[in-house]
Amino acid sequence: MFNMFKKQFIDVIDWTEDDEDVLAYRYPVMDMEIQTGAQLTVRESQMAVFVNEGNLADVFSPGRYELSTKTLPVLTTLLNWDKAFKSPFKSDVYFFSTREKVDQRWGTQQPITIRDKEFGPIRLRAFGTFSYKIEEPSTFHQKLSGTRERYTVSELDGQLRSLIVTTIASKFGGGDIAFLDMAANQTKLSEEMKKELDLAFFEYGLKLCTFLVQSITLPEELQQYLDKQSSMNLVGDLNKYATFQAADSIKDAAKNEGGLAGAGVGLGAGAALGQAFASALGGGAQGGQQAAPQKEEDPFELLEKLQGLLDKGIISQEEFDSKKADILKRIS
Repeated sequence: MFNMFKKQFIDVIDWTEDDEDVLAYRYPVMDMEIQTGAQLTVRESQMAVFVNEGNLADVFSPGRYELSTKTLPVLTTLLNWDKAFKSPFKSDVYFFSTREKVDQRWGTQQPITIRDKEFGPIRLRAFGTFSYKIEEPSTFHQKLSGTRERYTVSELDGQLRSLIVTTIASKFGGGDIAFLDMAANQTKLSEEMKKELDLAFFEYGLKLCTFLVQSITLPEELQQYLDKQSSMNLVGDLNKYATFQAADSIKDAAKNEGGLAGAGVGLGAGAALGQAFASALGGGAQGGQQAAPQKEEDPFELLEKLQGLLDKGIISQEEFDSKKADILKRIS
């Protein structure tokens, strides 16, 4: 009895957001009856929606309103009331938080297969963050939140992640952008993906505020191949790459107690190093055949190359001193 009496004196309708996770909140009105002349307060970063018998009646932006025929023209027309709201009317009131929901995470749980321009079919993973807010509460209410008492960020999270991953798979699947281009310019890729997702978010009454691609990764075996290719490009042609690896192995072997044999280098690496010395110092033969006559290299340039080999740890100080002495003899 007391509750029935009390409900006729409800004169203020508002929502104090006590949970940042809540996107939509249904105001608890007994028997859905709202007193004529009640005050509706919609705070900044909020919007309110009136729903009558399942039909969306009016939408209110931030401000204070007295519920009458002046503030509810759509509802008035909908119900064809001619009594100027002199009696309570029935309606559901929903509040919506329009604050930006930041630092939302997205990622591909399973690798996406794409047809890359350079490597052919490859699988990749991508991760990043995004932020959004409610832009059209009426659309959001009709398509997502509905008549629930509360609708939260966590309830929407799975749907948005699926939407993002599906859009990314469609974008990458066309093979229009090479993987290396994606990885090299993630800012541009983020902008392009945001354009692709803007409409999809808006169809739910949402605005995609930011979208960031933070990481794009390849399967380990393909990443190892790219690392080797980068190393070869760094040191030059294949012969130089083999010589570099042999010299690097000898340097590592010298640190081991077992020496060269302990590192598994053997005579082959030593022969490769000998050929490197012969090539660097302008002398020697390869494959048992005498090299073609070449113009003698400047002794001072030879000394610079020799110093470089010493600095890199490829030759010892004794080897450096011996070769240096030979070069200085040629100068004298």
